[in-house]
Order: sequence, then structure tokens, then C-alpha cells
Amino acid sequence: MIHETEGGVKVEVRTTEDGSSTLYVPALDEHYHSTHGALQEAQHVYLGAGLEPRLADGATPVRVLEIGFGTGLNALLTLQRSLSTHAVIEYDTLEKYPLPPAVIQALGVERYVLNPELLAYHEQLHAAAWNTTVLVAPRFLLRKLHGALQETILPAAHYDVVYFDAFAPEKQPDMWTESVFEQLYQATAPGGTLVSYCAKGSFRRSLKAAGWLVEKLPGPPGKREMTRARKSS
Repeated sequence: MIHETEGGVKVEVRTTEDGSSTLYVPALDEHYHSTHGALQEAQHVYLGAGLEPRLADGATPVRVLEIGFGTGLNALLTLQRSLSTHAVIEYDTLEKYPLPPAVIQALGVERYVLNPELLAYHEQLHAAAWNTTVLVAPRFLLRKLHGALQETILPAAHYDVVYFDAFAPEKQPDMWTESVFEQLYQATAPGGTLVSYCAKGSFRRSLKAAGWLVEKLPGPPGKREMTRARKSS
């Protein structure tokens, strides 16, 4: 069944190999997550390589910037870690084309998110007002920003972790430019990191040109490599 985002983008709900849901965009021939497993990808790339090292350092609060709120999966898993570790997390997320309630319901997250408390938080994440800070859980502050990254003014030297989850470079080339990574570099605190599922050479070169220190890491299931970049202290 075909649905539409608030911006009129047509999407179709599909099940990935680990049983979790993603969205397919026919116009781009692109999925929101890895078809090998949306849940596995989020846990490996964004939490495993990005959030967890910061939590291990004992830093508080942890300030996260997500590029591409999408289905809310990364935000939900990050909120779950806030609950389990008692860490204060300030979570900013950008989205140009928010999903309407019908699409969120069609995702069927109750099939793979079995914790009733977490399911309730999933609803709160999507129901939260845009462009304002909302206390969703006792130590989790959410600010959903409605708009394009290039048109958004971000605080300087603020974020500890950046989840860069835009569509692939060949599908959304304007999101993978040196100027975008310069913008994110300026918004990241010294010692902060940027993580992405993408491992293309052109991506890594753009990051380096913007000042990031870049490393390749093993990728999630179905993908050989991913990228982590660091802003020098």
C-alpha cells in the first residue's frame, strides 16, 4: 500500500530481514533503512559506533543531532538507552518530510518492539510538537526540527554525536557535500563524532576536506564497512 508523507513523498512500508520495518520511496528507488535489518543497522551504526562510546565515557548530558528523523527508530533506541543507563540525553533531529499518523501506524512497530513502555514512548516521539524542546522521558529531551539541514541554524560546538542518516549520495547528492559537513563540523563539540552507514570514498573525502578525522569501521549485517568521523579536541 502506498502512503504519502506530509511533503507529498510517496512511501511504501516494507519488512526488513530482521523483522523490523522500513519505508521504500519508489521515486528514488531507495529505502529508509538497510533491507538486511533496520533494527540491526540502527543498533550497530548509530548506537554502537556513535552513542555507546560517549556513554562509556560517562559524559552527561549527551547531545545528539540526527539528520533524518524518518520512522523515529534511531530516536527510540537512543531513548531506550537513556532509560537503561539513566543518562541525560538531549536529542535534536531534523526532518523535511514528516510522516503522518497513518504511515506511523502502518509501520507496525509492535511486531518487533515488545516492551509496552517503549511502544508508548514511540507514540510520544511522533506526537511531540515540532521546533520546540519536549521532555519525552525523565532524562530524554527531544527537539524535532522541521526543515532542510542547509536552511537550519545549528548551535556552534554543541553536539557530541551526529547521526548522519540521509538517503544515499546517489539518491540525495545535495546532502553529501563538503559544505554540509563543514556545517556539521561547526555544530559539533571538540572530540565529538559523526557516524553514518555510508562508506563511499567520495563521502570520506568530503568529510576530510571539511576538517573531520575519518575512520572506517566494520559495517552492520549486509554491509562491509561504515564511517565514523571525529572532530579534533
